[in-house]
Amino acid sequence: MADLDELALVLPEATKEVSEDGRPTYLVHGKMFCFHREPRKDAVDPETGERLEDVLAFRVDGLDVKELLLSDSRGVYFTTPHWNGYAAVLVRIRDLVRLDREELRDLVEEAWLTRAQKRLAKPWLAERERAG
Repeated sequence: MADLDELALVLPEATKEVSEDGRPTYLVHGKMFCFHREPRKDAVDPETGERLEDVLAFRVDGLDVKELLLSDSRGVYFTTPHWNGYAAVLVRIRDLVRLDREELRDLVEEAWLTRAQKRLAKPWLAERERAG
């Protein structure tokens, strides 16, 4: 979570809000690009039947990207019926360690790009390309 915090908040105009129960939401221009969702009946532990309390939602750039991530053989990314037709993937906080820092950075940056205004995203992308 410390890496997620660092990677998200380095992005231009990204902010973090924390709910009363400590769940972070990362925003740009007041639009969520990643958040720690509350336990819901659509995401349960297959062994215990308990609602998962450690689920992060990341916006992605379209359903094709979502399907690509969901096909990852490690099983890090998942979805639930609640998210059908919605361009986002879910990741359990405990599974963040299974992503290397570069992969997590890509996930966070892509989520940010789905919500950032063009006036902000365009120069950021240009600078990123120059930095190579």
